Amino acid sequence: MIRHLVIGATGMLGSELCALLAAEGESYAALGRPDLDLTDERAVHAALRALTPDVVVNCAAWTDVDGAESDEDAATRVNGDAVRGLARACAHTGARLLHVSTDYVFAGDDPDPRAEGAPTAPRTAYGRSKLAGEQAVLDELPDTGTVVRTAWLYGSGGRNFVSTMIAKARAGEPVRVVDDQHGQPTWARDVAGRLLELAGTPHPGVFHATAGGRTTWYGLARAVYRHVGADPALVSPQRSAELRRAAVRPEFSVLSHDRWAAVGLAPPRSWADALAEAMPTLTDSISPTSPTDREGAAACTR
Repeated sequence: MIRHLVIGATGMLGSELCALLAAEGESYAALGRPDLDLTDERAVHAALRALTPDVVVNCAAWTDVDGAESDEDAATRVNGDAVRGLARACAHTGARLLHVSTDYVFAGDDPDPRAEGAPTAPRTAYGRSKLAGEQAVLDELPDTGTVVRTAWLYGSGGRNFVSTMIAKARAGEPVRVVDDQHGQPTWARDVAGRLLELAGTPHPGVFHATAGGRTTWYGLARAVYRHVGADPALVSPQRSAELRRAAVRPEFSVLSHDRWAAVGLAPPRSWADALAEAMPTLTDSISPTSPTDREGAAACTR
């Protein structure tokens, strides 16, 4: 019997969680996409019966926000239907489930931070598919299922906005970056730490695992340029409407963190403090020729 099972273990967040579990000497198994088809409910049940984990952490997801607009059924199969199958498998084996979700379940049109229990109102196919997954976890596992929403995630294990900005800053490239979307840049390593905290404390329901404070993509890009030693003046603002993406991006992706205090855990640190600590690791691991990720392309142009 193992303590933790990480699904989606080869992604940015999953790899950070596995590294943290290993560093803490925790018992865990890691399954990536080649190891387990999450949409195959029989395979999911078989994996949980074979591994008998105490806690399952689901970091797997369809993350192509724009692609979901043209194939919502496919996105929902992964982000909604497959999560319900996983929750059922957890209910059958007695495992607790931590499921990673997103700020896109909200409309993103309210300038006040959204509480964990605030009404959801997704405006995109991706958001609707992720909300279906949340509802599945809370329906199937009312006492042992936890939904952990995060947003504006960056790290060294995958392409993301911060890695895109590091590469451009190193090259001395000027960029135009969206300045009318507000959110909380969040280091994947911090979210992994939050997941590990929740794995050790049975608190069902919804938690928000984003960094404290807020900024815009433009503000984040300028911060990255400063950390790299490039001139922040190379970053200029632009409006979201100029990019004409298939899926609308939330204007306000700022989430509140009240539940952490309610269960006796410390609130998240500020995004600026986390970025300052993350930058040495990120600059060492990211090549100057790293390709631009989808979300980076959705927030900036050259």
